[in-house]
Amino acid sequence: MDAGRRKPGGRPTREQAQAIDARILDGARAVFCRKGIANSAVEEIAAELGVSKHTLYRRYPNKAALLDAVVGRDVDRFRQALSDAAPGEDGAGALDVLRSAAFRYVEIGSSRGYAAFYLSVGAEAAVSPALRERLACWSRDALEPLVGFVAAAQRAGELRPGDPTAVCAILVDLLEGVNNRLRLGDDASPEAPLLTRLFEERWAVFIAALGCG
Repeated sequence: MDAGRRKPGGRPTREQAQAIDARILDGARAVFCRKGIANSAVEEIAAELGVSKHTLYRRYPNKAALLDAVVGRDVDRFRQALSDAAPGEDGAGALDVLRSAAFRYVEIGSSRGYAAFYLSVGAEAAVSPALRERLACWSRDALEPLVGFVAAAQRAGELRPGDPTAVCAILVDLLEGVNNRLRLGDDASPEAPLLTRLFEERWAVFIAALGCG
């Protein structure tokens, strides 16, 4: 018998359970993005996915837990993407690693699909202290690799000394300027030459202000 096949009336295999979880998180993310968090209900998400509300409640006891799972998966993927962006060639300096991670930040953040969800979350956080606090925690977790790369560049003498979290915040402010320009552009997807040019302009400002060259 195929081990990946579920017996009639039996429990799903691990692979099936993982697929169900992924489908739930994808569907919940889409509903949260379209309707906003406050206007989304667990029952509505279940109905849209064609699963029972009990299937959701067995995994996530409430909407807050479901949102945490949706964002937690995004944060894990974002952190991994920043870490994987580091140059693979031998002799790459700490500043090269930071630059590559910063460029990856822009590639992800300028995506309209990615931005739509987090702009929606940010808008609701402006009027919800509880959500604002959670958003701050999610942001700190997501940016931890970038803060680490800043600290490494400082230790290598390639960036000025200072609080790496504060330095990272300055870099992120510059990068978000790129993202905002690309998100508001006319094209459905940002042109690579434009993305690169905008990034290089902001990176040059960052290095002029905080570099040691």
